[in-house]
Amino acid sequence: MQHIWAPWRVKYLESEKEGGCIFCVKPQAGEDEKNYIVHRGTKCFAILNIYPYSNGHLMVSPYRHVGRIEGLTDEELLEMMQIVRKSAVILKELLGPDGFNMGINAGEAAGAGFGDHIHMHVVPRWAQDTNFMPVIADTRVISESLDSNYKRLVEKWNLQKG
Repeated sequence: MQHIWAPWRVKYLESEKEGGCIFCVKPQAGEDEKNYIVHRGTKCFAILNIYPYSNGHLMVSPYRHVGRIEGLTDEELLEMMQIVRKSAVILKELLGPDGFNMGINAGEAAGAGFGDHIHMHVVPRWAQDTNFMPVIADTRVISESLDSNYKRLVEKWNLQKG
C-alpha cells in the first residue's frame, strides 16, 4: 500500500468549522492570508479552494451574497470575469498549466457546495493530470501546500497590479 503525504491538511481537519457562507464570512474577516484570499477587487475577490482539484484552484466570487448569475449587476459580472481572466494569466505564468477548466456550478443540484452564493472556479490542468490516482484510487495528488501556493499567487498578483 502506498501513502499520500499531505501534512498541511491536518490544520484544517483539526480546526473548528465555522458556519455561514464562506464567500461572505471569509472576506469580512479581514484575514486574507489565513483565509487564502489572493486578490480583492471592488465588487469581487479571488480565493484559493481549500479542497482543490489541482494546484492553484481558485474561486472568484462577488462580495454580495447573490445566488444566481442573473442576479449579478453588470459591474459585478464584468469584474468577476476580469478577475477570472487575470487569474488564468497569473496561474499560467506561475504554474505553467496546459489548460484550464473554468465554470460555475449554479445551485446545489449543479454540484455547488455553496449553492446560494455564485462563484466561478478557475482550475489549472496539465496534460498528464488524469492518471491512475483519481481514476483507480479516487485520490488527487496536490503537489504544493495551500500556504506556499497562496504566498506565490499573492506575490505574483501584487507584481502585476496597475
